Amino acid sequence: MPRYRKVTMLKARLVLNGHFGPLCEVCLKKAAERSVQNGSVTNTQRSLAVIPRYYSVSQQSQQQRSTRPLQPHILNVSRYPLTGLTIRELHTGILPSGSMNFLIPRPWVAQIGAGASTRSAGNVARVITSIGRFLKVRYFMLVGAIGGGAVASQKMDALKEIFLDLSWTKEYLPDSEQMDKFMQSLKEARKSLSLPEKGWMKSKVDHFKKKQEEWLNNKSKLDLSAVLTEGIPQTQTGAFHLMGSSEPDTSTQKGVLPLLGMSDKGGSDDKKQTKDQQKRLEETRDEMIQIQIRYQKEIDRLEKENKDLKRNLLLKESKGGRKRVMKKSLIDMYSEVLDELAVYDSSYNTQDNLPRVVVVGDQSSGKTSVLEMIARARIFPRGSGEMMTRSPVKVTLSEGPYHVAQFKDSTREFDLTKESEVKTIRFGSVKKKEVELRMKASVQEGQTVSPECIAMTVKGPSLPRMVLVDLPGIISTVTNEMAPDTKESIRHLVRSYMENPNSIVLCIQDGSLDAERSNVTDLVSQMDPTGRRTIFVLTKVDLAENNLYNPDRIKSILEGRLFPMKALGYFAVVTGRGNQNDSIQTIKDYEETFFRNSRLFKEGVLKPTQMNTQNMSMAVSELFWKMVKESVEQQADAFKATRFNLETEWKNTFPRIRELDRDELFDKARGEILDEIINLSQVTPKEWEDAFTQRLWDKASTHFFENIYLPAAQSPNSGTFNTTVDIRLKQWADSVLPRKCVEVGWDTLHDEFLKFVERDKKSKSHEELFDQLKQTVIETSKSKHMWDSKAEDSLRVIQVNTLEDRSVSDKQQWDSAIRFMEESIRSRLNQTEAKLKEMTGPGTREQWLHWKHRTTDHKNRVATKEELQKILASDKAHKSVIAPDELTTVRRNLQTQGVDVDNEFIKETWYHVYRETFMKKALSQAQDCRKGFYYYQKGFQDTGLDCHDVVLFWRLQRMLQVTSNALRQQVMNNEARRLERIIKDVLDDFVDNKEVLSKLLTGRRVQLAEELKKVRQIQEKLEEFINALNKEK
Repeated sequence: MPRYRKVTMLKARLVLNGHFGPLCEVCLKKAAERSVQNGSVTNTQRSLAVIPRYYSVSQQSQQQRSTRPLQPHILNVSRYPLTGLTIRELHTGILPSGSMNFLIPRPWVAQIGAGASTRSAGNVARVITSIGRFLKVRYFMLVGAIGGGAVASQKMDALKEIFLDLSWTKEYLPDSEQMDKFMQSLKEARKSLSLPEKGWMKSKVDHFKKKQEEWLNNKSKLDLSAVLTEGIPQTQTGAFHLMGSSEPDTSTQKGVLPLLGMSDKGGSDDKKQTKDQQKRLEETRDEMIQIQIRYQKEIDRLEKENKDLKRNLLLKESKGGRKRVMKKSLIDMYSEVLDELAVYDSSYNTQDNLPRVVVVGDQSSGKTSVLEMIARARIFPRGSGEMMTRSPVKVTLSEGPYHVAQFKDSTREFDLTKESEVKTIRFGSVKKKEVELRMKASVQEGQTVSPECIAMTVKGPSLPRMVLVDLPGIISTVTNEMAPDTKESIRHLVRSYMENPNSIVLCIQDGSLDAERSNVTDLVSQMDPTGRRTIFVLTKVDLAENNLYNPDRIKSILEGRLFPMKALGYFAVVTGRGNQNDSIQTIKDYEETFFRNSRLFKEGVLKPTQMNTQNMSMAVSELFWKMVKESVEQQADAFKATRFNLETEWKNTFPRIRELDRDELFDKARGEILDEIINLSQVTPKEWEDAFTQRLWDKASTHFFENIYLPAAQSPNSGTFNTTVDIRLKQWADSVLPRKCVEVGWDTLHDEFLKFVERDKKSKSHEELFDQLKQTVIETSKSKHMWDSKAEDSLRVIQVNTLEDRSVSDKQQWDSAIRFMEESIRSRLNQTEAKLKEMTGPGTREQWLHWKHRTTDHKNRVATKEELQKILASDKAHKSVIAPDELTTVRRNLQTQGVDVDNEFIKETWYHVYRETFMKKALSQAQDCRKGFYYYQKGFQDTGLDCHDVVLFWRLQRMLQVTSNALRQQVMNNEARRLERIIKDVLDDFVDNKEVLSKLLTGRRVQLAEELKKVRQIQEKLEEFINALNKEK
């Protein structure tokens, strides 16, 4: 590196920057010599020129450099004084602010003292350094160019994938040769044009001003439009005549007329030229229509390809062979939210303001046809002048691999690509449409329309995603077949759907009828006066053109000037040609053909964007999703606030109770009921038999005493007694007894089940909320539980055989029969005595101790009882029936005592008095027969003891034991299980019947928990939908 001498205290007020020659070198030498000699720069020097580092670019000899002019170099300029500046500081670039990196090379310093012999060495160093830096710059430029080219290539490839394939436009754009020919023809036409001579216009201006008024006064004689298009005829005053020239020269005519659009031809050619222009205009219109048709066909082709691609994507299987897990689409998630809101009823009155497309219109205006064209399926009820839509129909349009339809309350899917499936959904198995069947089922008796909504989903490739609600058509007159309030009911129903500030009103107007007959436009204008959410659709435009053709009137409708209502958009559609059997594709082709040849379109009444159902459905879908995105988050916030209010109320009202909605409470009650029915298995066989025996005797005792034992006891001897008993027992066993036993078994089974239910009420964990539900389940199961029909026949056989056996085999059985007889007779005696006490009133002791007294009837009963007891005391073997003469005697005796009663009064008293006496006698006889088993074995010969009553009671006891055992087996083996199944069925029926559950499980606790559950579900579904919507954005 060259060394430099220090120049001390170099001061400069200005350093020049520019191109310098050899003179600068001489000046710099002198300045350097002075600086070296003096050691500093004097104040008189005002500037200093400094040669830059790279003075020369090549190695040259001293002689060559002296003869060749110095190359110009760039020097720095600084407007600030440089004090104390050294040569090394200039060389290294350490300069004050405002100066640049320049230096004085060593050869120049040497030249100050020893000449310029050493300058070439510095030049060589500068040349080498410059070449190195130049090569370094080229290297960076080469590498940057290569890398930039690669990145640009990748970026172009990515952009090519984003842009659409526009190769199909080549068919409609001219090629380069045609464009060249066209441009050449323009150039030739430009050459053929020439301007008038210079000064021609100026000479005619003054004359033109004079003739202007005259020409304007005669404008009625001219067709101004023809002047602009055809030119002024030669027979009339032309533009050149106004300028003062009768006829322009050839050059002027050639140069000016084509520019002004005028013609010098006579009037004989005007009509021909007008016809040619009209022909060209029609040809242009036809060409525009053909281009639009080709464009529409290309769009249809692209949509079809897109549909196929979506179908293949949805059906694509993964490499592992399993199908892809299909996520719910946005519209399906949104439809679920609307379904939840449809059944939501909150005490906080949170409004459902989520958007849906509400299809409204007059009756038979084509609402359902428009809906079918949007859904691309003819599946809805239709009729000619008859009301078909009787309830709201919510249709959710969604994308899917197959074109199918499914009702919300059914799992069956209808393939809409098959005509048989379409006929099934339209006509059903009973020649009625599926939708119509559901509508009629929802309409209550005496009504014409129903507010109950029928929900269905239609899926298919490339279907517009939205939710539509088809409402009944608005009517003007109520017919005799309708309910009187049908007109107002329909209007109220339509208003309830349009009151939603975010609902999109699809107003359908029949274009074939007079606009003044419309009812729906006034209603829509009231609900949406600004037209912020209304889309107007004019149907049956083909009939309007053929029958009521008035272009201005139809144009005013589609421009929103005829009706008072306002709308965001106006569309004209054709949804059929009157044939119900036409397919959607047939109707679509007919619509396309009509608009292609329509006079309304050719004359500019209809705009291309206002025509056909596809444009309309796209506009509706776009507006639907726009309003969904604007309102869904606000709706979610409203339900979040509602949830907070409900949770706060629950914490304050039921702080220690878990939140259980109606379904969860029913599941808990169901478990308790099933546990209680299972507890029947814990009842032992002995407990079952004792229960059956007691119930059987309670039910059969009256018949036994009144119809068997008492009549048989009137027999004069044992033979007659046994015969009477056998006959009556046989009759009883054949007819009444088996059926009564089955009833006893049925009652006992349900009573035992009820005991377990009642036992649960005493536990601490008992829920009073379930009492009504359990009681209803028990009563319903009782009504449905039928005992096995074969059980009665089997019981009859068992009972007949048992009652025929009169042999008591051992002493134990005899003693058991005696005990049963005593217990039965004593029980019966107690009942009879209680009845007599009730009839005769309180006794003497009760009267004194409890301050009670007898009534007149009581006194009469006491007197009658005493007279009847006298008769029985006189005749120990008296029959059970009092004789007429005995009645007369008793009555006379009572009359002598001052008691006047009738025969019925005496017979009623006799019934109980005789049975009391009879039971006491039978009980005494049973006590006498306790040790009579030995005499029974001997046949009671010469003993004077009659114990045939004991044998009768043993036969009865044996029958009760056998019957109880048979009933116990039937219950434990069959009937308990049958009852369990019946109870399960009843509970299953209650699960599906929400109306019944709402009546059985009531209270604020249930209502609050139910609302909390619904609000949480709606909020979760809304948040899920919002997240999915944000991801799609």
